[in-house]
Amino acid sequence: MFGVTTPAVQQVSKLLEAHYECLVFHATGVGGRSMEKLADNGYLNSVLDLTTTEICDMMLGGVFAANEDRFGAIIRSGLPYVGSVGALDMCNWNAPETVPEKYRHRQFYEHNPQVTLMRTTAEENAQFGHWIAERLNQMPGPVRFLLPLKGVSALDAEGQPFHNPLASRALFDALRSTFTPSNDHALVELECHINDPAFAEAAAGAFQDICGPV
Repeated sequence: MFGVTTPAVQQVSKLLEAHYECLVFHATGVGGRSMEKLADNGYLNSVLDLTTTEICDMMLGGVFAANEDRFGAIIRSGLPYVGSVGALDMCNWNAPETVPEKYRHRQFYEHNPQVTLMRTTAEENAQFGHWIAERLNQMPGPVRFLLPLKGVSALDAEGQPFHNPLASRALFDALRSTFTPSNDHALVELECHINDPAFAEAAAGAFQDICGPV
């Protein structure tokens, strides 16, 4: 979960909480590593990974970065996995003066005085999509990866500052071209925004589908 995907995570948790104990992790780099450490050590029986923004920071040098082993615990464990592209529209920095010089010309949104968000480009989104799909292809267990075609964060919606259909298209196209579908691996394209109720219902449905009956 991240601030810009909180509605999605809260809705999905609400739909699942009657049958599952939902542990929510914040997408701050440390959060992703903590989630995967629990998976590696056998404490999770499935993973619903909606906010993969840590990949942006890993590739661009932001402050909430994953490491190169992101998704590695799922590959090693074979746990059922539902994922998505939450907040891949942004890279995170601290106060504005901490942004590296090479990025100073970019589009920014000041979340608060200590958190500065940078809009990712179409080229960067293509890189994220290829990298993620290659990792998904290595997962031996069932996979459903959801693409909310109308926006990946609260800032990536029509009329919002990070809405950029070209960048989103590059992300989705890269995932489509690199991902290898099979009986157990599927991309699920949804004509909705990540924070819409329809997305939450689809995510919860995909999760229940691959985890089997409770």
